[in-house]
Amino acid sequence: LIFCDHLLLPKDFPKLKNDAFLLACRGQETPHVPVWCMRQAGRYLPEFRESRAGKDFFATCRSPSACCELTLQPLRRFPFDAAIIFSDILVIPQAMGMDVQMVAGKGPTFPEPLKEPEDLLLLQSKVDVNKELDYVFKAITLTRHKLEGKVPLIGFTGAPWTLMAYMIEGGGSTTQSKAKRWLYRHPEASHQLLKMLTDIIVEYLLGQVAAGAQALQVFESHAGCLGPAEFQEFSLPYLRDIARKVKDQLKESGQDVPMIVFAKDGHYGLEDLSQSHYEVVGLDWTIDPRSARERTGGKVSLQGNMDPCALYAPKERIYEIVKKMLEGFGTRGYIANLGHGLYPDMDPENVGAFVEAVHAHSRHLLNLK
Repeated sequence: LIFCDHLLLPKDFPKLKNDAFLLACRGQETPHVPVWCMRQAGRYLPEFRESRAGKDFFATCRSPSACCELTLQPLRRFPFDAAIIFSDILVIPQAMGMDVQMVAGKGPTFPEPLKEPEDLLLLQSKVDVNKELDYVFKAITLTRHKLEGKVPLIGFTGAPWTLMAYMIEGGGSTTQSKAKRWLYRHPEASHQLLKMLTDIIVEYLLGQVAAGAQALQVFESHAGCLGPAEFQEFSLPYLRDIARKVKDQLKESGQDVPMIVFAKDGHYGLEDLSQSHYEVVGLDWTIDPRSARERTGGKVSLQGNMDPCALYAPKERIYEIVKKMLEGFGTRGYIANLGHGLYPDMDPENVGAFVEAVHAHSRHLLNLK
């Protein structure tokens, strides 16, 4: 029988052969510490650059076959323990009617960002995710089949505050001052937008699970621009809402999918994040592993947190850094990763050395037990 890729259905998926990542998410014993990298499908790979050459970024995001190919590329090179679907967090603002373009040398750009609260009226507040974001779901289903059960597939979304910041700033920003101006000057409108985004994100994540995602990560990439009080008001309640609502809905259909929250530079919120209905808290490289274990009190698994720039080091040094990191985190309830995404100028060989070091050293530690 010959199946057309676009006709593959989100059922009868191949049996999972390596569940180390899913076991670690739940704090269970694993044969080795699982490892994957944020932005593992990225420009550091020559084959990625070749596939993407001359193509519009968001047109690629809207092509299930292209997303599938890009997701699988790093797994052909490295024995990662999880795949993460190739997509972008800004597909949500697009689904709400905003124009987002990927500008070479500048990154994501909104030609008409939100300026004042009345601009919220221009947004599509109720989004039919199955219509507007079906291309992501199709990419997940296709990829899950094409993975052939090799490793689990992670789906993801941007968090409400991070998406709000992009929608107001109109692109990347070091201070997020335009978006933060809203928090201080227009708190009610800010909550209105955050609530709108939360509702869409919940439906979007449920759609990803229905399509075949086996774990979900929520990226609060701009947590570091908030102080503890603003985080408590404008980020944390929505992160909690997302996890609670997704889990409640999944429970009704007898499903249980682990969720990861990654609030970059949000170390002031570590205790709160560990009590937010997520199984895993992702960490950036500015947090000491032992301190993170103490502060989260064994309530969650941890993911992270090697400085991505450590991959510029010679391979022997990478091995030493990984060894120290694993000794700090321990081997139980731990997923090795970087503290942020891979950078385009990194050497794939060093990424391979990182993965190999995690597997080899964690097996050594587990054998000592």
